[in-house]
Amino acid sequence: MSTTICQVMGFVVSSLGFAGCIAATGIDMWSTQDLYDNPVTAVFQYQGLWRSCVRQSSGFTECRPYYTILGLPAMFQAVRALMIVGIVLGAIGLLVSIFALKCIRIGNMEDSAKANMTLTSGIMFIVAGLCAIAGVSVFANMLVTNFWMSTASMYQGSMQTIQTRYTFGSALFVGWVAGGLSLVGGVMMCIACRGLVPEETNYRAVSYNASGRNISYKTTPYKAGTGYESEAKSKKISTYDDTARSDDGKRSYPSKYDYV
Repeated sequence: MSTTICQVMGFVVSSLGFAGCIAATGIDMWSTQDLYDNPVTAVFQYQGLWRSCVRQSSGFTECRPYYTILGLPAMFQAVRALMIVGIVLGAIGLLVSIFALKCIRIGNMEDSAKANMTLTSGIMFIVAGLCAIAGVSVFANMLVTNFWMSTASMYQGSMQTIQTRYTFGSALFVGWVAGGLSLVGGVMMCIACRGLVPEETNYRAVSYNASGRNISYKTTPYKAGTGYESEAKSKKISTYDDTARSDDGKRSYPSKYDYV
């Protein structure tokens, strides 16, 4: 019962993490404009993995997708690739885990096959969670580096120049939480795999042979004996020898009728 609960809980948690990875990849607020020390608040800018948007104080929002791939920074493209790989692995793991649930029976599938499928889906969820966490962390590192570089350039010289700085958006926190959920769900699926594996017991039969006065133990297939087989064999051999000798004796002493 505990194995089934652990497997179902891992499946639910991993599903929530997979949905969070999809949501984080599609949200446009990966980086938002920092309004601290910015006198211009009528325009608010934010960027995502696929487009950049501008929202005015009147409520009008305009988004412009990235029309180039080669023109984007290499780290930005790496973040895209990590999130896409995490989503693909999560989708495959979710599909495999559905058929691996212990409460679902498909034909004559054995528990060992379900255990292998559960372990496979758990590993996929773990790798998907690590990809999501790595992608969000790399993007956060880019934001921190650009933020402090912009801050340093703003306060150089006697005149303060106004530059647009970006800080963490809501998509980063969603990605971190989703990656953590996928990681935890994958670990729970791997733990549930141990309870699904059938226990293999190998017993070695111990037999004994009571022959005469002592008892000898064997671990190999045995043939029960009574201890009188050797005597019976000796009796047969002795009977055969006596018969042969009696026949020889009869032949060695000819009778008086042999010369008639």
